[in-house]
Amino acid sequence: MSDFILETRNLTKEFKGFTAVSDVTLNVQRHTIHALIGPNGAGKTTCFNLLTKFLEPTSGSIRFNGRDITREQPAQIARRGVIRSFQISAVFPHLTLIENVRVGLQRKLGTSFHFWRSARSLHQLDDRAMHLLTEVGLEDMADEVTVNLPYGRKRALEIATTLAMEPELMLLDEPTQGMGHEDVDRVTELIRKVSAGRTILMVEHNMKVVSTIADRITVLQRGAVLAEGPYEEVSVNPDVMEAYMGSTDAQLQGAH
Repeated sequence: MSDFILETRNLTKEFKGFTAVSDVTLNVQRHTIHALIGPNGAGKTTCFNLLTKFLEPTSGSIRFNGRDITREQPAQIARRGVIRSFQISAVFPHLTLIENVRVGLQRKLGTSFHFWRSARSLHQLDDRAMHLLTEVGLEDMADEVTVNLPYGRKRALEIATTLAMEPELMLLDEPTQGMGHEDVDRVTELIRKVSAGRTILMVEHNMKVVSTIADRITVLQRGAVLAEGPYEEVSVNPDVMEAYMGSTDAQLQGAH
């Protein structure tokens, strides 16, 4: 089996003459945290939407575990173990935390729409649900209604519901966006923790987060790959510094 869990070759997306993603070749190594970064309008979200098949590429190919998935549908991709957090796994505000995680576990079991089953039958999932809540540090809040959670804890719950789907590859879309420093630090450590035995590809704007946990970084600019490598190498790349509006190395490290 290849060292790379996800590979793209010359991935391109055009919208009526505008090229949003241009010839992107990406290799995501197993059991690593790979960050996709770039200034506003660089094509990061479009690239993510192509990888999770919410958009069809104009040209190019996508392979997961060596299999060509370029023309597969989002549900097929999810069943293969490619799960996009904070989009697919949005939480239900008026359910408790443990009920939210059970929904994720039901999806994996394929019983989500068995409405005629007794609610008691779902309690067989409670042990696994509590294990996942413990993994993200929310075990003491299992019976809280989700709407009452602070923003950072909701993000932690979303990670738990994503883990319930047993992802082989987790795609995290701006996981720390809109957070204060304390929540950013908590979620950064949480991502590091849940990455054990998994692969994570994340779009992230916070360079402090990227420098802390990313094993490898791909920088996009105007839809194309500008640079790729470890943070120490990418952060001093003159082209990358110029892309971030003439940032110095110190400014890039502190960018949010």
